[in-house]
Amino acid sequence: MNEAHSDALVIFGVTGDLAHKAIFPALYALVKNGALRVPIVGVASPRWSLEQLRGRMEDSIEQSGGIDDPSAMRRLDALISYVSGDYKDPATFAAIKGALGGAERPAHYLAIPPALFETVINGLKATSLTANARVIVEKPFGRDLASARELNAVARAAFPEDSIFRIDHYLGKEAIMNILYLRFANSFLEPIWNRNYVASVQVTLAEDFGVKGRGAFYETAGCLRDVIENHLFQIVALLAMEPPAGQSYGFVHDEKAKVFQAMRPLKPEDMVRGQYVGYRDEANVAKDSDVETYCALKLYIDSWRWAGVPFYLRSGKCLAQTGTEILVELKPPPQPLFEDSTPAFSHSNYLRFRLSPRSVIALAARIKRTGKEFVGDLRELSLADEHPGEETAYTRLLGNAMAGDGALFTREDAIEAAWAAVDPVLKTYPPVRPYERQSWGPKEADALIAADGGWHNFGPEKWLDG
Repeated sequence: MNEAHSDALVIFGVTGDLAHKAIFPALYALVKNGALRVPIVGVASPRWSLEQLRGRMEDSIEQSGGIDDPSAMRRLDALISYVSGDYKDPATFAAIKGALGGAERPAHYLAIPPALFETVINGLKATSLTANARVIVEKPFGRDLASARELNAVARAAFPEDSIFRIDHYLGKEAIMNILYLRFANSFLEPIWNRNYVASVQVTLAEDFGVKGRGAFYETAGCLRDVIENHLFQIVALLAMEPPAGQSYGFVHDEKAKVFQAMRPLKPEDMVRGQYVGYRDEANVAKDSDVETYCALKLYIDSWRWAGVPFYLRSGKCLAQTGTEILVELKPPPQPLFEDSTPAFSHSNYLRFRLSPRSVIALAARIKRTGKEFVGDLRELSLADEHPGEETAYTRLLGNAMAGDGALFTREDAIEAAWAAVDPVLKTYPPVRPYERQSWGPKEADALIAADGGWHNFGPEKWLDG
């Protein structure tokens, strides 16, 4: 594997929304901390001047937190150049090659729609810009199993697997990385982290806002493709994987891939699709749209550790709160010694991960109230919280890709196994159910999880029972 640091960065789609929202601030952070000193070549179709691109970059950084180091901003401005052209035109790639000068190990970042991946990769290959190079690819990586296989074949025809970096920005978040660390840096979890003690697992990624002008994109994706098959499946893999054989990221990828391969293919009855009232009035949305803005799944992992344990996943827009949380609910004690500690009376012990907007890890335990009676309350013991100034996900992932560190990226076999699990319900699926804005989704989703006590809806600061 080539672990030499990339000596240039090419960003396709440099004038787009992703660059403005996430990539430019990440570049600024990397330059500021001294991790990025190589030439940056921005590529896009608009006929912008270099000054226009620098202006957009500075606007992005101002909006994301401000320019607090003017000398770093000047260094970033000096590193970037711009190539305007059509991705189907060989002259565009010749111009990129000229802009790279003597760079021998460029990293090519495809911050563009997946429909353009093949065109750009083939253009790079035809201009000999793939030799000793890396390619960074944004999600979604395919729309289904067949298209994911096609994209993988295109990428592998031009780059070796260890030079392909498939980004899911969720994997770069500090709170997500802490799941892996908590599981395998501590011994107390392992004895109970299995079907004998875990009753169910819930993962919720909720947003209290709508599609925000991205109706055209959502009409082609929907919640299942946009969030669950990638972000939430990656979280499930970290929760459910076996201990890796070593510290190398290859061992971690091996175990994550096994989780996806063990996922029982979904059936329509395992899924509830919802659409918030008013979605069809959004710009670029069909008046009779059947696209889901909410999706809930009941998923099983047919492995020795997790056989029979339901994993409940849900995500949606225009829900009651914004946040991402995981709840690992434990089974009740085998002997109900105290009446108020039975499942019929209250929730069992659980381990809770709040991933956003405020990172918390907490364990819920029953504590006796003061007095003679043996009654108590379920209280949370907070284990961890976030710290200000943490590195952003894109800063971490872009720096890692440039350095050749693939630990926080996804591998070909895992991508295809994840799509295989959802592929059946991409072809045959239930109709969408309407739900009111600022609710917790369609009532049909409650029936999906009723046998396991219902969804644990959360508030701004703490998990609420019921």
